[in-house]
Amino acid sequence: MTGAGLPGRRLVVDAALDYLRRGWSVVPVTPGSKHPPIPWQPFQHRRPTPAEIGSWYRAWPDAGVGVVTGAVSGLVVLDVDPAHGGQASLGRWEGAHGPLPATLEVETGGGGRHFYFRHPGGVVRNRVALAPGIDLRGDGGMVVAPPSRHPSGRFYAWVAGRHPGAIDPAPLPPWLGRMVQGQRRGHGLEHWRELVRRGVEEGTRNSTIASLAGHLLWHGVDPEVALELLLAWNRVRCRPPLPDAEVARTVASIARLHEGREEGPGAAP
Repeated sequence: MTGAGLPGRRLVVDAALDYLRRGWSVVPVTPGSKHPPIPWQPFQHRRPTPAEIGSWYRAWPDAGVGVVTGAVSGLVVLDVDPAHGGQASLGRWEGAHGPLPATLEVETGGGGRHFYFRHPGGVVRNRVALAPGIDLRGDGGMVVAPPSRHPSGRFYAWVAGRHPGAIDPAPLPPWLGRMVQGQRRGHGLEHWRELVRRGVEEGTRNSTIASLAGHLLWHGVDPEVALELLLAWNRVRCRPPLPDAEVARTVASIARLHEGREEGPGAAP
């Protein structure tokens, strides 16, 4: 589905009920945004009833639909954003580990892709900037799902042959699971050490600063401290350095994502 306009309410309600039948927790999403119009934390722990879904779309007939990720839905979702280097990051991963397995896949309407995988059990926390342009949505997270409208005006859509009913979510690749869990325990530090020593050339400066900001914030560094560190790193290691204002905008954007995706309601890829 592409172009202007909104999907019909019946189409969205049918999609929400279908996702619910598949065991996924769903919430409404304000049209053209990535934010639910309701407090959605309860649905991180329980699935809504069909009656609740019906009441939401009577109240907000133009709303889209979001899928709550994590154990409640049995899902984790890899969010790849080419605008921030996600396709290049995914290419490097697949070069090292092989292609991602065939699984549910969404085109976001903004040029990105969502890959749905089976939740591996335990706790899988959200990760902002797992690699440049790649986020992971796990427990306590949410993604906007088809047939919702993207802020660009286009629509989220399942990739042909990769939609529910045609294929089931694949298990999370073991190497990706190790990467997520390893970074949570503080492993994989050589990647970050090499990155800050080596610096970057024009073309990857913004995505690298975004990735470094996400790494620092994940480890509890105050956003203002992270900004000062990255301003200094940019001046020394980026070739050529970005304007300070551009670094500040990038760090502020990642800080907002980190706050919303880790703790607060609303933010979703």
